[in-house]
Order: sequence, then C-alpha cells, then structure tokens
Amino acid sequence: MIVAILVLFFTVVFSAFLVKAFPPDNVKWLKMALAFSGAYLFTITIIHLLPDVLLNNSNPHVVGYWVLTGFFLQLVLELFSHGVEHGHMHTNGHKHTHTLPYLLLGSLFIHSFLEGSILVEGGSQHVGHVHERNNFYVVLLGVALHHIPAAFALMSVLLSRLGSFKKAFMWLLIFAVGAPLGIIISNYILGSEAMGGKVFVALTGIVAGNFLHISTTILFETTPDHRFNRNKLIATLLGLSLALVSDFI
Repeated sequence: MIVAILVLFFTVVFSAFLVKAFPPDNVKWLKMALAFSGAYLFTITIIHLLPDVLLNNSNPHVVGYWVLTGFFLQLVLELFSHGVEHGHMHTNGHKHTHTLPYLLLGSLFIHSFLEGSILVEGGSQHVGHVHERNNFYVVLLGVALHHIPAAFALMSVLLSRLGSFKKAFMWLLIFAVGAPLGIIISNYILGSEAMGGKVFVALTGIVAGNFLHISTTILFETTPDHRFNRNKLIATLLGLSLALVSDFI
C-alpha cells in the first residue's frame, strides 16, 4: 500500500518537470502518451473493473447506475477542469495573470481522489468470493500512466498563470496528494468491512464511469479529423496490448 501511495505521488511530481524538457506548444509526444494511456484505461475498465464489480454484486443493475454516475460526474468535473485530465492546455488567454484556477485544482483533486479510492489491498476479494483476481497493480499502473500527461498539462497551465515554476509546483501538489489520500481513506479509515460491501461497489462503478468517459474522449480527440495516423495507432495498440498482457501476469 505504501508503494502505491509513493508511486502515484511521485508520478505527478516527476511529470511536472517534463515542462522543462518539452515546451507546451510541442505536444506531439503528449498525444502519443494520451493515446497509450487512453487505450490502457479503456481496456482495463472493460476486462477488469466492470466484470469484477458486476460478478461480485448480488444486484448488478445497481452497478450500472454507479457507472452512469461516474460518467456524468466526470462530464461535470470537466466543466471546471477544462479537460486538463486528458491533456488540454488552455494557456494563451491567461499568461502571467497570477491568478489561481481554484475550480480546476478542486475538480482535479476530486478526480484523483476517486481514482485512488478503489486501490484497495486485496482488490475484488473484498467484494465477494466469486472472482478472486487481484487487479490492484493493473489499476495502479493505469492511474499512474493517466497522471503523467494530466500532471504535465496542469503544470503547463499553472506555469502560464503564475509565471514561476516554484509557485506552480507547490500548487501542483494538491493534485499529487489526491490519489494517495484516496488510498489512505479507503484502506485505513473506511476499513475492509465498508470496502467489502456497497461502498466499494459504488466507488468502483463511479471510477469505471470516469475511466470510460476519459478514455473514449482521449481516443476520439487524438484523431479529430479521422485521418490515419500511424504513430497514434501504434500508441493505441501498445496501450491495448499492455492491458491485455497484464491479464495473464
């Protein structure tokens, strides 16, 4: 559990320094990273999260409501985040305004917190006894991959507004602690009994809905004109392949 907390925290921290190596106006690598992470998230949602929570719930129809809740919750959160979680960077109109996008930071914190909340030690074993597979590391990798382009985009927005890497980095830490706090609360505060019932089902359904919204948005946006792009196709297939391979490891 400590490993997961450290991985997610330092993934965001280290990704912030990518703005020094890659200028925000050169986003070719970012589109590849988004296509890769989007394909991975979509695949693990379909073959891991949804089957596990459906097979281990006595009333699978309830799961559908939670998935819808997560999908449309993400739609609302993006009204405030402006799509930063899938690589959007709206920096031109706010250069060095020295104003903080509080709603953006708040929505990204909620988004990150929810993703961390389903990383429960034992995974689906808490839900029931039909499906004992542990998806902990599969989901952990997906969240970490997703946070790399998200942290880069957020850092670019903060840097554009504040004009100082140090100030931007300090505010980025709000996003960095979101997922670790979700892990801590799910595992150590709510406890295994709560996470073994309706709470875990609800959180997993919500995050599955979130992942479906984000991943499909990414996959559609990376090719908005529907033209063939070999690099994006390769990145997408690699993300798909990694998720499929993880099913056998």
